[in-house]
Amino acid sequence: MKGLIIKAISGEYTIVDKENRIYVTKPRGLFRIKDASPKVGDWVEFDPKQKIILKIYPRCNELNRPTIANIDKAFLIFSVKEPDLNLNLLDRLIAIVEYLDIEIILVFTKIDLLSEQKEFSLINDYYRSIGYKTYLSGLDSVPIVDLQAEINHHISVLAGQSGTGKSTLLNYLDHSFQLKTDTISLALGRGKHTTRHVELLCIEDGWIADTPGFGNVDFDFPDLLTLSHCFREFFANADRCKYSRCLHIDEPGCAVKNMVNTGEIIKSRYQNYHLFHQELKELLKNKY
Repeated sequence: MKGLIIKAISGEYTIVDKENRIYVTKPRGLFRIKDASPKVGDWVEFDPKQKIILKIYPRCNELNRPTIANIDKAFLIFSVKEPDLNLNLLDRLIAIVEYLDIEIILVFTKIDLLSEQKEFSLINDYYRSIGYKTYLSGLDSVPIVDLQAEINHHISVLAGQSGTGKSTLLNYLDHSFQLKTDTISLALGRGKHTTRHVELLCIEDGWIADTPGFGNVDFDFPDLLTLSHCFREFFANADRCKYSRCLHIDEPGCAVKNMVNTGEIIKSRYQNYHLFHQELKELLKNKY
């Protein structure tokens, strides 16, 4: 029987079949030998009587942090206050998700806490201008219908810092979830982790995962050029650079750097790219 893994806790996997029947199963020992553990989001063949996973169907993509597979859309949830908007982490997650060729949707939360919205509006307008959908969410305004439509018929994941309102947003989308939420730690300036495991939740005819919050993820790119291609506005203008494999760092005649200087590309995007470039350069040097 074929089913979808919607939860994984302590070696047990919860599966839903096409009739929406739920089974709690364990994988065959063969998976441990092959070091190929099932993940939430996997489509699997399983024995409903013995409650054993027999086969994992090929994945279209997968993430290791959070641990999930076959994602259609990634909702990157970032608060604009408490904690403050972290553009470095935002651009890091965007680059990683771009590499996996997953559709990205940006959701900015706690808009109601902004006393001055001009600076944020410029940031929001920029990300929209390079092709990302953005939704704004505050205490008195949650784009429930629009987000439900985005989730419908897809497997999606929420990602971002802890404390940005991921669980709160899901509770708005479906009040029956009653997911635990908490305030941010005033001492640490970031959220307390209220989600302890990856689980797919059903919304309309789609699935979305509330994942444990995290503050950092590594780049698993094969080379530096790949990183530059994951900044979509850099890739779109790379053919205007003097050199065909321009990395937009020290090369003369770089169209991307010229666009930063003229304000067509916001400085924070380029500054973050420069930091990521140096980080990946070190990772690749140590790797090889």
